[in-house]
Order: sequence, then structure tokens, then C-alpha cells
Amino acid sequence: MAESKGLGSMLRVWRDSTTPEAAGISRGGRRRVPGLRREELGLLAGVSADYIRRLEQGHGRPSREVLEALARALRLSREDYEYFCVLAGYSPVGDGSVPQHVGPGAQRLLGRLTDIPICVCDAAWTVILWNGAWASVMGCGPAPGPGRDRNVAWRLFAGVPGAFFRTSGQTARFEATVVADLRTAVAKYPADAGLSSLVADLTACSRRFRSLWVNGDTTSVRGEQVVLRHRDVGEIGVDLDTMAFDDGDLRFIFFTAAPGTADAIRLAAAGAQRPPV
Repeated sequence: MAESKGLGSMLRVWRDSTTPEAAGISRGGRRRVPGLRREELGLLAGVSADYIRRLEQGHGRPSREVLEALARALRLSREDYEYFCVLAGYSPVGDGSVPQHVGPGAQRLLGRLTDIPICVCDAAWTVILWNGAWASVMGCGPAPGPGRDRNVAWRLFAGVPGAFFRTSGQTARFEATVVADLRTAVAKYPADAGLSSLVADLTACSRRFRSLWVNGDTTSVRGEQVVLRHRDVGEIGVDLDTMAFDDGDLRFIFFTAAPGTADAIRLAAAGAQRPPV
């Protein structure tokens, strides 16, 4: 109980000291306090305001996924994030697990590029954060939800329908890139049970994955041209690029189109739409 109360007290301190501007949301009307409201933190982290209240009162223990979401919403530094992990009873980064912490610097970069659809993946290709333009283009909510559906590798090899169209050659190169990254991640984060489970399930369900995993192809594709299929705007030809971010072993994935082209106009129109709540 002492740990829960300590976690709750620190959560309240961090919430009170995180301004709406720092969290990347509008300040709105008059406010009695400078920090985030429980409703705002809950929306950013994908939980209810009542759940935030109960945590602050020392009741309950957040799952690892919820803890990660709260840390991202509060823009915690690496040191504060690791302290948050300890308070919640989890091992901090560095225990052999895939890190999912997105530091303030990476989040500020994401916040500044508001007109470019961008998402952030961890080393296992799980989407952990995205901006409003990505949410609008991809038709997703404001914050990532739980589950394997957020994992790019799973969607790719398990045959989950996606928003991209790739030629067979493009698909083969991208599959090889993802498998090469997963092989690197398994060697780098041997204690991550979720990563091990992902690889085992992919091996069981996908002949293509098994073949690439066994053969050890080291193909790497960080930029490609794909067709994005938007529900309202239609087909958009975009450049899909991946940029590595060393702090946290992250991957920024973003869409762009040549300025002045019809694709650029359609991409801007798709990104400007109101994303789902």
C-alpha cells in the first residue's frame, strides 16, 4: 500500500506540474490550476478520469502499458520515468526488455511536425505514439490502445488488412526489413517476454516469416513509395520513410508527398480531417 500511495502522490505532483502546452494540448478557457486536469491526462493516456483519481488516491496498480502511456502523456524525463517504474513495482529500462519510453525531446519533435503524419514505433515495431495528422490519415484515435493490433510485424505477416498498397516486390523488401529488425531486437532485449511471444506466434502462423527468420536476410529498406488508401480522400501516393531515434531505440515513420502535386494536396486534406475520438 505504501508504494501505491507513493505512486499516487507522485502522479498528482507530475500532473499538477505538466502544463497543457507542455503536453501538446490546448489550454482552453479559464483554469483554476496550471497543470493538467484528470480528464485531460486520462484522454492523453487512454484511461478514464476516475481511473486517474483512484491511482492518485493510492488504489490499484497500473499495467505496464498504462504506466508507459501515463509517462508519455506527462512528458517524463528518463530519470522520472524510471522512478515511476520503481514506484509501480516494475523494473526500469535496461532490464533486457524493449523500451517504450518516448522522451520529451522526441515528443517535442513530434509536436512540431504537426502537418506531417508521423507515428513512433519501438524496436519491436509496436506503434506507441502518433500525432494528430497520422490519426486523421489512418482513421485512428488520439492515443494508442492495447493489443497486438498495434504491431506492424503482426499485421504484416498475419494478414491483417492495412491502409497501404505495396507491389509484391515492395512487400518482400519491407518484410525482410521488419524481420531483420526483430532479429536485432531479440538479441538486444533477451528478457522481453512480449517480444519472444510475438516471434513465436509469427513463426507459427506465417510460412513467409519462418523462411525469412531462418534464412537471416539482412535487407533494410528505410524509404519507399506506397499508395495510401484513405476512406474519404481516396488513393494518395506518398513517400514512406523511417528515421531512427537513438534515445529509446525508436523509429519515426512518416508520410510526405512532393510539394505542389495532387498527392500532396490530397495528403494535406486527409491530415486536416478531424481524427476519431
